[in-house]
Amino acid sequence: MRSELSATSMVFEANRARGAVRFDVHSRDGVTRRGTLHESGSLRVRFPSPEGEGLSGVFVNTAGGVAGGDRFDIEIAAGQASRLTLTTAAAEKVYRAPGAAAELNIALKVAAGAHLGWLPQETILFDRARVHRRFDIALDDAASLLLCEIVVFGRTAMGERMEQGEFVDRWRLSRGGRLVFAETVRLDGDIGAKLARPAVAKGGAAIGTALIVPGDEALVERIREASESFAGEVGISAWNGFAMARFCAQDAARLRADMMAVLARTGAALPRLWLN
Repeated sequence: MRSELSATSMVFEANRARGAVRFDVHSRDGVTRRGTLHESGSLRVRFPSPEGEGLSGVFVNTAGGVAGGDRFDIEIAAGQASRLTLTTAAAEKVYRAPGAAAELNIALKVAAGAHLGWLPQETILFDRARVHRRFDIALDDAASLLLCEIVVFGRTAMGERMEQGEFVDRWRLSRGGRLVFAETVRLDGDIGAKLARPAVAKGGAAIGTALIVPGDEALVERIREASESFAGEVGISAWNGFAMARFCAQDAARLRADMMAVLARTGAALPRLWLN
């Protein structure tokens, strides 16, 4: 019996998805265009028709989701004065992992005068999913960034909740070569019970973060003016030259609405796929 289980595990490990995307963009005559592009495995990026002077990219995972042992790597460089907005074709689903955790590694580099918007749709974690995600962000002092992430612990509309699993989220942000923000969030074991605690999520099933660079107290006050319309809990603060909004809601729909309300206050243009 053990040998059969071992053989099954070996087959599982040998069939894990791998995907990587690496590309850069540059501005020429005030218009952003793609430079070199490398794609491998099951991860792709597609560029719809240019919208004004900026460029939009859409990530597509042809594996149909993320499972234990999968690994996806993204590396993007936005050249001087370029404008790039990125999203995903659909919500990313992370399925049950019987063995090793899935790995998602994102490296973003933004040059002087450039703007990068990272606006993927939700990441949905199924029960017993295991995923380690890592963001490494390097900004020039004169660059700007809008990075938004939503994580959903089970599809509540389907009566599903994430009870057990592992979620590790590591963020590192540097400006001008100086580390200005470092955080690692870890939820593991009985995640359902932890989310139920008042000091964690008070029973919420969706959390989100919006990182806005540059950001100051004036931006914080503009966002707080919309607080009466929020369906969940939203907290925002500014320090070290950037602002950060934290979101927690009972379900993904409410959190998404709150995120859109916050982004409207920043003046950001949402990807078309967010509005479908």
